[in-house]
Amino acid sequence: MTNLTERQKLILALVIRDYIETAQPVGSQRIVDYYGLDMSSATIRNDMVALTEMGFLRQPHTSAGRVPTEEGYRYFVRQLMGNTELPTTTKRTIVHQFYQVGPDLDRWMRLAASVLAHQAQAASLVTAPRSEQPRFKHLELIATRGRQVLMVLVMGGGEVSQQMLSLAEPVSQEQLSEAAQQLNQVCLGLEPEAISTLRAQAIGPLEQDILKLIGDEMHRSNTGLTGELYRDGLTNVLAEPEFGEADVARRALRILEERPLLDDLLTRTVLSSEMSGVQVLIGGEGTWEELRDCSMILARYGVPGLVTGTLGVLGPMRMAYGRTISTVRFVSGLLSDLVEDMLLE
Repeated sequence: MTNLTERQKLILALVIRDYIETAQPVGSQRIVDYYGLDMSSATIRNDMVALTEMGFLRQPHTSAGRVPTEEGYRYFVRQLMGNTELPTTTKRTIVHQFYQVGPDLDRWMRLAASVLAHQAQAASLVTAPRSEQPRFKHLELIATRGRQVLMVLVMGGGEVSQQMLSLAEPVSQEQLSEAAQQLNQVCLGLEPEAISTLRAQAIGPLEQDILKLIGDEMHRSNTGLTGELYRDGLTNVLAEPEFGEADVARRALRILEERPLLDDLLTRTVLSSEMSGVQVLIGGEGTWEELRDCSMILARYGVPGLVTGTLGVLGPMRMAYGRTISTVRFVSGLLSDLVEDMLLE
């Protein structure tokens, strides 16, 4: 990490804060006048030249002021910004909103996406929580017509799977209910491998057939990397001057529109990190071309080892990092508490 003098750190922080606010190149006289520094514009200009040579600032045009580079933003986030917290009143408002919607997972996800987009004035993403290793919770078997049966399978994280089954022969609703009751007793809390083992035990042929279908469905649900995706605030991104050109905006939003891209990004960043950390990606970090004009703030939520999801925001590199990071951290913690309470019910 490059060593900066205390004055250079101050000037870099002020340039970045001013550029985030105005989206205009920042000159030395602007720093003196707006922030009331007790130093000459020439002194500040010399330090801005030095910061440019070190790669933290750049000059768009010869006569223009300076704007931050990717490295400048990274240094700001890691070294200069410090810990920030949302105002207490904002936290209370967010908590109240969540408890107003009641214990409804889908509404939690939609509200989380809305809160993130509003607070960060950026595009948000939230993936529904998924069992890290699916566990059986409850089964319903509903007769429809002939040999057709609707299987409703609920897993430990609240994930629900509905599937139409074709049995070898017609079975009454009474028989189906008895089979479901027996399987609910013996399968509660089991993982797919343990359910496969049950098939070898002395269970009737109907139960064995259903067990195979349950195991197949649980294995299938475990192949996806992330759960259902909720998004909000795309218009916030499109309103930023950085995305005035259609190609730039289209490239930035691909990460939210194309699921394989997002799964790759989440797998290589936040899904491989510790639960408590917030990940800050600036300019694609040399890996994701789609993010070269953007920053993403990401975090996991849920109960480690049982049920987890991902949330975050996408916006221009010129984003309010302090407020955005604190918002992502707070909503992540709140969702973790809500999911844990849901699992304990």
